Amino acid sequence: MLGLIDVGGGMRDIYGAGAIDCFIDNGIKFDICIGVSAGSANLATFLANQRDRTYRFYSDYAQRKEYMSFGNYRRIGEFFDLDYIYSVLSNDDGEDPLDCDAIFRNDAELVVVATDAKTGKPAYFTKKEIVKNDLWLLKASSSLPIANRAHTHGDCEYFDGGLSDPIPVEKAFELGCDRVVVIVPRPLAEKKHEFSSVMKPFLKDYPEIVNLMANRPRTYNSQIRLLREYEKQGKVILICPDSDKGMSLITKDKQRLDDYYKKGYNDAEKIMVKI
Repeated sequence: MLGLIDVGGGMRDIYGAGAIDCFIDNGIKFDICIGVSAGSANLATFLANQRDRTYRFYSDYAQRKEYMSFGNYRRIGEFFDLDYIYSVLSNDDGEDPLDCDAIFRNDAELVVVATDAKTGKPAYFTKKEIVKNDLWLLKASSSLPIANRAHTHGDCEYFDGGLSDPIPVEKAFELGCDRVVVIVPRPLAEKKHEFSSVMKPFLKDYPEIVNLMANRPRTYNSQIRLLREYEKQGKVILICPDSDKGMSLITKDKQRLDDYYKKGYNDAEKIMVKI
């Protein structure tokens, strides 16, 4: 089986949006798609076969203060308004609905990674748990500490999936994949920044999340080394940029976003023969 992973990365993952539009244009199919954080939304749209949809979210809607802004902290206590992104815009009566019926009809499985806020363990959800007009699992996967509160669903709270399983390639193999295409929207040589102790007071109710954030550079870098080893073995096909072109988690510059989208598209096109 062939798998696809999109590891997310905030606004940087317009690179992944370019890659999945390239797959749509070339009729490329995958058996299992695993999304982390923003990558989960990218892959949901991919399985819905809605070309350009994720591009619009990064390039157009993200310019709106309701999408992300420091003003949102005053309004709702969060930088990213995930309800605006995944409900107001994405519901059936929204400006840009996600075609959930098309996702259900697609033979490919979708796996969304989140992090249990209390245990710090990864939580994996499948498309069976997608609810039309209640895309809670995308919100759960994308709830970045400090930028967002933990997302509550039922009796559980969740944070961003990248905290507990930032590059879930082992999960893909566990689910039966023989080869996996992995989209990483930042140069592989780039190391995660060390955790700032300034954040601890904001996460006092979530000690396991504090531990994950403190250990994240080590976790991320070990998974990068694992990716490189699997790539040598021919089990992993990487799509990643040689430069991030000054992109960050919250970049709004439209020209940079457009350029990074095109880079993702072109880099995906280069590995078509390997797929």
